Amino acid sequence: MKIVGFLCRVVAASLLITWLMLHSAVAQQGFNLPDDVTERTVDIYSEGTRLTAHIFTPKSADRNDSLPVIIMAQGWGGAQTSLFRDAAEFAQAGFYVTTFDFRGWGESDSRVVLTQAMPSNTSLKFTAEVQAIREVMDPLDMGMDWLNVLHWIHGERQVDTDNIGIWGSSMAGGFAIYAAANDLRVKAVHSQVTGTLNGRDMGRTTVAFEESTRRARGELTYPEPRVDWNGLSGYPIFARFPAYVPADMLDANDSVALQIVLAEKEEYGTNPGAMALYESHNGPKNLQIIPEIGHYGIYTTARSHAHGLAEAWFNRHLKRP
Repeated sequence: MKIVGFLCRVVAASLLITWLMLHSAVAQQGFNLPDDVTERTVDIYSEGTRLTAHIFTPKSADRNDSLPVIIMAQGWGGAQTSLFRDAAEFAQAGFYVTTFDFRGWGESDSRVVLTQAMPSNTSLKFTAEVQAIREVMDPLDMGMDWLNVLHWIHGERQVDTDNIGIWGSSMAGGFAIYAAANDLRVKAVHSQVTGTLNGRDMGRTTVAFEESTRRARGELTYPEPRVDWNGLSGYPIFARFPAYVPADMLDANDSVALQIVLAEKEEYGTNPGAMALYESHNGPKNLQIIPEIGHYGIYTTARSHAHGLAEAWFNRHLKRP
């Protein structure tokens, strides 16, 4: 499809993606890949849109080896590049690690919408002007991205598909639980500074209903990229939140090994929901509350502590005796 009329921000993003494809994304983050880890970039398709993912594996692994898997993604407004250090360390510990960016974020392609009516409602191929939907928060789309990465993993030769773990931080800590609830092939979850697990209230406010009505009537377009919302980068699509309720869904996978790691001084008020989910889960579980840190401390002063907890959890539940 010929794409015209993109805004400058979309063109700039495309140029950045091209540049990143010509240079190792790992190197561009000022992070040196360990000598004993191999990294490569792959394409994964989610509802027809290309996601960019990075694969980290131990260099010592033979192509015929069957490695336990960890899938990772960042939270609200985050990018996979911030996870490369953790991913490489997991690979050093013997895991096949996949990081990815959601549709419309980071290195991944955007979902697009037509800016005018189709020439014919029976046309399968046509030239059109489209607009990219980029850097907004749509929990159902993001949850589906997780599921499609899981599907992709099952086609990889080097993975042990009976031992798949998922790692999510902040909002992605909720997405990880959503993915585990919807794909029973997930064996272990590490969810840290867990984001919202119940989108009903967020999607049922007066503002949410008004925005949804205007968008349905064609009076309101999708938000610009990275619009600030309550200090978070990326405006939420409120109409998509009431159906996002991972807190009510995990019973479908009640044998999954669930580890929740929280910050004692969490600023976003999400600890009670995460703790309630922990209490209700019937499978293997572990709850850790790291003292004296807020939400973002998990990425700085407590990073090594949180990483160690995740690695120990995955070692315990994903590695064969």
